[in-house]
Amino acid sequence: MKVNIGITDANLKKICSQLNNILADANIFYIKLRKFHWNITGPDFVEYHELFEEQYEAVAETIDEIAERISQLGGVAIGTTMEFAKLSQLKESAGKVPGEIQMLKELLGDHETMIRSLREAIDKCDENYKDVGTADFLTDVIRAHEKQAWKLRQYIK
Repeated sequence: MKVNIGITDANLKKICSQLNNILADANIFYIKLRKFHWNITGPDFVEYHELFEEQYEAVAETIDEIAERISQLGGVAIGTTMEFAKLSQLKESAGKVPGEIQMLKELLGDHETMIRSLREAIDKCDENYKDVGTADFLTDVIRAHEKQAWKLRQYIK
């Protein structure tokens, strides 16, 4: 059944496209967090292992919420690693396991990249597409990334 919530079909498609890009970033980030969680070593192993687990569990929840938001708006959420890799702006480092400080810096950089993209998406959803619901939803997502970025920053100082 067609979605009739006061947003044009053209804008709904643009919003869903934007959300699929965000979903791609979230999935690539989730995979990276898992990789780092599995491969962390060193004297602070337990602390970083738990930190990465906390973050990937939060991201997993967000991934589900993003995909459901796409469905709510009548779109189709992407769901393959090939689609995630194609649409994500985040970079992976296949075959490499960085040291703990580099892991933290890489994750922090990814959070900050996603935060900047989310700011743009929030503005577009609110101002261009007249979708305050998605803008509000993404505001919650950005707050979570800002908090997680803040936590990582504390380790790098």
